[in-house]
Amino acid sequence: MLLELHVRNLALIEKADVEFGPGLNILTGETGAGKSIIIGSVALALGAKAPKDCIRQGAPFAYVELIFSVDSPQKEEALRALEVFPDENGLVILSRKILPARSLARVGDETVTAARLRKITELLLDIHGQHEHQSLLYKSKHLEILDAYVRPQTQPLKDQTRSQWERWKAAEGRLAELSMDEESRLREQDFLQFEINEIEEAALKPGEEEELADLYRRLSHSRKIAENLSQAHQLLEEASLSQSIRQVDEACGYDDSLKEIRDQLYDGEAILQEADREILRRLDSMDLDEERLRETEERLDLIRSLEAKYGGTVEKTLKNLEEKRKRLEELEHFEERRRQAEAEYQEAEYKLQSACAELSAVRTEASGKLAQKIRAGLLDLNFLDVVFEMEIARLDHYSPEGWDEAQFLISTNPGETVKPLGDVASGGELSRIMLAIKTVLADTDEIPTLIFDEIDTGISGRTAQKVSEKLSYIAKTHQVICITHLPQIAAMADCHFLIEKSAKDGRTLTVIRPLKRQNQVEELARLLGGAQITDAVRRNALEMKELAERTK
Repeated sequence: MLLELHVRNLALIEKADVEFGPGLNILTGETGAGKSIIIGSVALALGAKAPKDCIRQGAPFAYVELIFSVDSPQKEEALRALEVFPDENGLVILSRKILPARSLARVGDETVTAARLRKITELLLDIHGQHEHQSLLYKSKHLEILDAYVRPQTQPLKDQTRSQWERWKAAEGRLAELSMDEESRLREQDFLQFEINEIEEAALKPGEEEELADLYRRLSHSRKIAENLSQAHQLLEEASLSQSIRQVDEACGYDDSLKEIRDQLYDGEAILQEADREILRRLDSMDLDEERLRETEERLDLIRSLEAKYGGTVEKTLKNLEEKRKRLEELEHFEERRRQAEAEYQEAEYKLQSACAELSAVRTEASGKLAQKIRAGLLDLNFLDVVFEMEIARLDHYSPEGWDEAQFLISTNPGETVKPLGDVASGGELSRIMLAIKTVLADTDEIPTLIFDEIDTGISGRTAQKVSEKLSYIAKTHQVICITHLPQIAAMADCHFLIEKSAKDGRTLTVIRPLKRQNQVEELARLLGGAQITDAVRRNALEMKELAERTK
């Protein structure tokens, strides 16, 4: 559940700290006080796109932090699978720092990507606003709701179906690779054989190119090398090191401390003599072999041309050779391999059909029960004479989710035929339909915290009372956070927060504070009476609060 929300420098909010409680958390306030900013701050922490002007004027950045408590072993295991580890108190902290040019999201002390953040938060919190209500217009959402309704039955079958679909897709790909006419097969076979022969005849060896390049460099510069060595020999012969030794040796007769210099000269003479002998040996052994130079150059040209055609290096060319041999073998046994691929494809399709059929049977059986429960929920929400059905149709193709396509159908007036939701339901009706669905799924929905925004759009009176009872029912098994302007819904609050707008130092501020019971009654009176709050309105508000407490 969501324990705390901390907001800094976001739009009209300079600083807000909210401690939510279990059950139904209600947020109310005057129009324009900033109720949407509170829900927006939660959405930002969950990875929503940050508006350019969301940072409070004059502040360097905006900051949002959510603190969740995880007390379910299953939920903790799911988080650990995403490498998120609650602390010793079972807490998970999500934060987002929004800068003018970028934003940083963190889970604990770890910076995470937006995609990973969404995966994590999907386990912890679900926001239902006008956009989510509109998602009911899409058939894919209807199938998702049906699967969630009987998740213990559908999830294993969906996993099995996805696995069989992936196997079938792979078999389909292999079969497609073996779908060619005889002329194309022979043409590719001949070309492969030519390429294989070309590489094999070259008898390439790893490391050979480097050795040949070194040899070619020596051979192509052999004349220059010989000239350099000859000049070095001549210079060594002309060196007067022996005369230097005689002069220092004579000086040693007068100064013994010069013996070390004389010994160094002796050592130098020996080293130079050995170097000169090595130069002469090299000169004697040098062979200016033009034929060998030509052969080396031709071999290098061959290796490099094959590298350019088949991989860039000898190693990659040899790897390419193995792949071509494998492909040639496939073509030489083409008919046999195609028959095998066809058999594998047919087997994979049969198993996929079986998995799809089994999943479809479970969905079909559950769809009627789900539709009945949603209809009952809609009657509770003041839909009179409503007819609600669910239609299951078969797609003309396989998908990882099976072959089913589901669609909710509704009629809200007697005598009218059922039609798709999008052709009938208004925005306000969609919000109530979503609430009815959430009520049905309350016992199976594993997300601990649900946020409802604009759930009271277009409703009032008895319908508002029914909506409040549904929210209270969901709040028995979930933490519910709801923004509302209706007193019937606000009266059901287990925790009530007031959002107010004020001015400070010439700046507009939005603040949020929890209300005690007496203040809750006063806020209900404001919602009931508007600008003029009389004693009668207050008595009405108190009665509404007491009625709600008895109803819960």
